[in-house]
This record gives sequence, C-alpha cells and structure tokens, in this order.
Amino acid sequence: MVTVGIFVIYVLWEWLCIGMADCTGYAVPVRQKGEVYMDNKKKEFSLFEVTPEIEHFARLCDQNNGIDKELYTKYEVKRGLRDLNGKGVLAGLTNISDVCAKKLVDGVEVPCAGNLYYRGYNIKDLVKGFLEDKHFGFEEIAYLLLFGELPNEKELEVFHDTLVERRTLPPTFVRDVIMKAPSRDMMISLSRSILNLYSYDDKADDTTIPNVLRQCLNLISEFPMLMVYGYHAYNYRLGEDLFIYAPSQELSTAENILMMLREDRKYTELEAKILDMALVLHMDHGGGNNSTFTTHVVTSSGTDTYSTIAAALASLKGPKHGGANIKVTQMFEDMKKVVKDWKDEDEVRRYLCNLLEKNGFDRKGLIYGMGHAIYSVSDPRADIFKVFVKQLAQEKGCEEEYALYEMVENMAPKVIAEKRKIYKGVNANVDFYSGLVYSMLDLPPALYTPIFAAARIVGWSAHRLEELRNVDKIIRPAYKPLAEHREYVRMEDR
Repeated sequence: MVTVGIFVIYVLWEWLCIGMADCTGYAVPVRQKGEVYMDNKKKEFSLFEVTPEIEHFARLCDQNNGIDKELYTKYEVKRGLRDLNGKGVLAGLTNISDVCAKKLVDGVEVPCAGNLYYRGYNIKDLVKGFLEDKHFGFEEIAYLLLFGELPNEKELEVFHDTLVERRTLPPTFVRDVIMKAPSRDMMISLSRSILNLYSYDDKADDTTIPNVLRQCLNLISEFPMLMVYGYHAYNYRLGEDLFIYAPSQELSTAENILMMLREDRKYTELEAKILDMALVLHMDHGGGNNSTFTTHVVTSSGTDTYSTIAAALASLKGPKHGGANIKVTQMFEDMKKVVKDWKDEDEVRRYLCNLLEKNGFDRKGLIYGMGHAIYSVSDPRADIFKVFVKQLAQEKGCEEEYALYEMVENMAPKVIAEKRKIYKGVNANVDFYSGLVYSMLDLPPALYTPIFAAARIVGWSAHRLEELRNVDKIIRPAYKPLAEHREYVRMEDR
C-alpha cells in the first residue's frame, strides 16, 4: 500500500537505476564458435532507425497491399463498418448506452440534434441532476452504467465505500512497475501497468461474473493512481522533483486526480466539478465506438480482464479516437502561432483551408475536433462542455482563446463543405472543447487521453460484463479475399 503523504525515494531510485543500467543498454551475448555479432551501436541503430533495408521492404508492402477503392463499392463492403451516411453495421445489442442522431419524420429518418443515453437516461438530465444536487457525479453514474439503475443514497454510499477500499496498489508495485523504465507516453505506461497487475492476481483468468466485476472495480479505482504516478515517474526521470500522494478516502475521483497530480495538492471547487463532469461525459458512448467494440471483440475470445482492458487502451490511444483531444490542442497551438490576428475571420479561414489542403499543421488534411461518425447536427457532450467552457474561460481570463475556438467551430463546417464531398453534416465533437477545458484546468497534455481512459474504463467494464453475460460466440466478421490462387514456384525458377 502506498504510504500516505509525500515520499521522495532518492536512495531507492539510485538503486533502481543501477539495477536497470544493464537493461537500458544492449548486452552482448556470449559468442559461439563461428558466430558474428553487431556491436551495441550498430544494434541500437538497426533497432530504432528506418534502414535502407526497411525502406525496401516497406515499398514491397506498399506495392502489394493496395486495394482499389471501387472494389469496396462493388462488393458492398461497409468501410469502417459504416455506410456512406455514417450508419453503422449492426453487430450487437446493448442495454448500456444509446447514441441518437436521427429521428423519424413521416416514416423517414432525418438528422437531428444528438442525444446520448446512459441506461435510458439522457446525459443532459443526468449532468443537470448531480450539478443541481451539488454532489460529484462519477460514482453515481458509474453505478448506473455497471448495474443498470440509479442508486439511492444508501446504495451509493456502499458503492462509494467499495471503490474507496480499492484505491490501493499491490505492495512495491509503484517501485517495481511504475517507476522502472517509465514511458514518455502515459497510455503506454497505463497499458504496461494494467498488464503487470495480471501477475499479482491469482484469479486473473477467472471469467465468472463476480470475479470479473471484482477486477473491474479494482481497475476503476486504480486508474487515477496508475496514470498520475506514471506521469510523475517519467518527469522525475527528466530531472523534476518526485512526489507520490496516496488517494484520500474522503475525496471524489475527480478531486483525487487533481490532488495527486499537483505538488501543493490544491484545487478549486470549480476545477473539481468540471473535471468530474468531463469524466461522466466520457464514460460511455455506445457499443460501436472503436475501443468499446474492441472490448466486446476481445472479451468474446474468452481472454482475461487485464488483456481486454489493455486492448481497449491501445484502441483509445489512436489520434482518431481518444487521442483526438490532444490533436485538437496541438492544432490550436499551431493556429495561434500562424494566425497573427485571432479576430480576423479571413486569416482564420485561410488557416483552415490550408489544413484541408494538407499545407498546414501535421499535413493530414484534417480539422481536428470537427465531425463525428454518428452525430451530424450536434454532439450533446460538446453542447454540455461548451456551457462550462465559457464560464471557465471567464474565470481563467481566457476569453480571447475561447472566442477563437468559437469562431473555428462556426467556420469549419462551411469550409469542410466547400473543400470535401460529404454525406452528412459536420459539427464540433466532444474532443473539440475537452482539450481547451483540460488546458484551462492546468492539466498536462500528456494526461488528456489517460483521463479519457480513467472515465471510459467504467463503460468498458459494463460492456465486458454484458458480453460475458449474453454472448458465447467469438466475434469473427468476414473479409472478401481478392488475391488470385497461385502455384508455388521453386527458388531456382523465380
């Protein structure tokens, strides 16, 4: 159990560094007769550089892996498991959450303002409810997603206590796992920690509902510690002071994240309230989002909880999914450097056009934070965020930055419609404003996506339990093979 308060482990760290010295280099193996080995520098170069040989092999990959886009239409393949209008291929059933972006008008589906439902409750009503009642929502909404009903006061108390007692890590876990070879990417750090927890669990492979629920509750409680400690460990490696705080039993999940993250352990009520709301908004988003679908797919194989969550984390890490919020922030940082007058609509428009033409920022041709696979009119999570972003911007003195975001939100759909052939409306998604919120909360960019994960672990857990309860068939979609069958050719005849 992590010691309460701050501990600076200089002696231990020096011992660890000595122990790891051989691991960070490349040990030369014992030479056998007739064997020749590259020296360490040559090995390091070949391992972490794209060599001419790799370039050659990459060209072969490119030449022999291309598929004519017209073939997807010919064989009626739903690329991305969605049709041209963004409607997903029906691959499962769920009671956990519902993403609504269309309504029936005279028997015809038409786009409408987006709505998100957790267990049948509108997310806007849920957020409004716990804000008006002046209590934190994370634990209450986690109960709802996991167990299907809103808790009464007593039920919430018992559930909160259950999570609190699990806000701990195995003995020496911080020293032996988190602080050893810390990663510069906190999602990788999280994944490694999750997989290592497998080794500490004697019932890791038990997939009965009670045991999986135990594991999920453990992970929900442990995620804030894993991501914050991983962040501090890496910064210490870079020469910063090390401080590791144990989570408080009295504090909410959002409060603990802020407390453990900051050296002075101080935060404002507004900061905690907004972070708590952000966690609730990111908890779940239907069974078809990439990381949750990954959870269903991997669970269907019969594997353990730790492997399943690690796979979900790998999916969430991608810049087209959970990593999108950091891409939005990076894009705006670039915009603020390039655009001299943030109020000049023409100048902002030129910047957005350059983005779409692959002449700006990362040259990917994307305006990050705009558009969603399902929502075509509005993202309800973005709508909720926007109200609080404006309030927070006023309190933090960031009105000019907020105005720039608002201008891009209004302008980007028009620019995209002019430059792209689109099949549905484009609007700001939740990632558009979440990065701005996190920056105003003074959260480090390295933790933007991990915070998403600390929320979505609740949804992943609920979907894993649902998959285990209802489906006993491995998920195995079909792919149309295109390669013609060929006769084997012997080496001397090639």
